[in-house]
Order: sequence, then structure tokens, then C-alpha cells
Amino acid sequence: MLARASYRPDMSKTIPLISSGTAGPLGILHLPRLWQKASLAAVGKDHPDYPACAPGYDTMVLSALGIEVEAFRSFIAAEKPTYPQCEAWVLAQCGGSLDAAKVAELNASITGYHHKDEVRQSILAANGLPDDGSILDAVNLNNLDDWLSFHAEVIAG
Repeated sequence: MLARASYRPDMSKTIPLISSGTAGPLGILHLPRLWQKASLAAVGKDHPDYPACAPGYDTMVLSALGIEVEAFRSFIAAEKPTYPQCEAWVLAQCGGSLDAAKVAELNASITGYHHKDEVRQSILAANGLPDDGSILDAVNLNNLDDWLSFHAEVIAG
């Protein structure tokens, strides 16, 4: 066993810190995070608590774009694209253009999603924050959860 003073966290497994509330140039929320998670998985550096192409926002985005999960996963694994290359591939899969109304609907479903009460309460309590109704959306709750996990594993170690 290593002495505590010499402990260094295993940085080979990465907690993704791109928010689901972030969009790239195409304007699709969560796509940058999905790209990061899938990219980490493709090289074996994904944190086990953050699986790529998982149910939730990952599959919501791919489904809304009409992209099969396995096709996305395979593209990322084979090509290891930069984010702009990923967006170019997504655009090609969508026939070269995006339906602005569908993107707006997807983005609204992401920003408007709320976790169940017990999930919200658990995340807020873990962060030492009151459940006073000021943070209800899943995007911000997930951010808090990610940041706390990052701090616990990397900073506080």
C-alpha cells in the first residue's frame, strides 16, 4: 500500500467535465459531452460511472438525429475524430442539413428535463446545498454531480 503522501489518483479513467448544456457549432446540446464520453471509451479511458452512449441524454441526442448508437460508437472508435470532425460526420448522417425545429425541440427536452425528487435531493445534499427549489434542472444537477466526483477523485484524492 502506498503512503498517503505519495498517492496519485489514476488519471487513466476520466470524468467528463463538458456539460450537457454545452453545444458546438451545430447548436446541438450534449453532443460535445457525448463525443467526449465516446472518445474516452474508444481508448479505454472512460470512467466507469460515465458510460458512453448510455440511456438518457446520450440516446436522446442520437435518436433525435436519427443516428444508431452502434454507428456512432463505431465511428468514434475507428476514426477518433476531433469534435469538428464528429460534427461533420453527424451532419453527413443527417443528409447534410439539420432540421432547426428538431434541434430546438431536442435542446428544449435537454434543458427542460428534471430528475426525480430523490435524485435531486441526493445530489444537492452531497454538495452541501439546500433543496430550496433554485436548482431543478438535470443539466445543472449533473454538473454539480460531475464536479463533486472530479473533486473527490482528483483533487481530494
